[in-house]
Amino acid sequence: MGRSLTKGKAERSRFLSQNPFPRPYTLGFYYREKMRAIHAVTPDEEFSHVLELGGGVSGLTKLLFPNSTVINLDASPLHGSDPRNRESNAGFICGNAEVLPFADESFDAVTLFDVLEHVPQDQRAVSEVLRVLRPGGAVILSAPNANWRFPFYGALQGVCPRETSIMNEWGHVRRGYALRDLEELFGVSCEANFDFINKATVVSHDVAFSLLPGSVRRISCALLWPLTFTGYALHRQTTPGTETASCWRKQSIECGERR
Repeated sequence: MGRSLTKGKAERSRFLSQNPFPRPYTLGFYYREKMRAIHAVTPDEEFSHVLELGGGVSGLTKLLFPNSTVINLDASPLHGSDPRNRESNAGFICGNAEVLPFADESFDAVTLFDVLEHVPQDQRAVSEVLRVLRPGGAVILSAPNANWRFPFYGALQGVCPRETSIMNEWGHVRRGYALRDLEELFGVSCEANFDFINKATVVSHDVAFSLLPGSVRRISCALLWPLTFTGYALHRQTTPGTETASCWRKQSIECGERR
């Protein structure tokens, strides 16, 4: 069977080329960084049934696993009618991450992309994730880490919302997680981790979410492109960033190196 027909992760170049964020090379370039990190930590194996928590309308998990059955559970019922949640081998359920309406060991993998920092009872949500995950299954998540702040550089404070305002707008109930925080939640070490949005690319990210008019934000991101692309091209798995993608295994003890 050809690689394209398997229920493993998509080829990286194809995955990155499908960045669903509007204006993917200016305002949405940071999302490509996130996708690259997610792809890097996703195991190169088959996952037939995947649960996506808080997937909204991006269709990101379906892009990552194009031939797998993906169920998106999200708190907003409005997302259910979006075409990306109604594709072949895709489904949508309106629900709460803290109380999952699925039987034990129902899924081969669970994804939480920038979700856990929004969940009030994160320990309960992680317990539910592990309950519905088969033994040996993978949890792939992304979240802000201990380096995250907004704006990252003080020079942008005059054109950016206050950090508390942006957290409220995005629905964050906490800033994010250091890997040791996630290790406490999952009870194991992570299998793989990859930071994204580094000290060079964060400028474009913060400008994209600034208070400047839309046209000015787009032009500014375009002018920042040499800095952003250089930071992106030179970024390695060991490069510190403000957010982290990581992979965790159910009932796994030795799972890669700690940071």
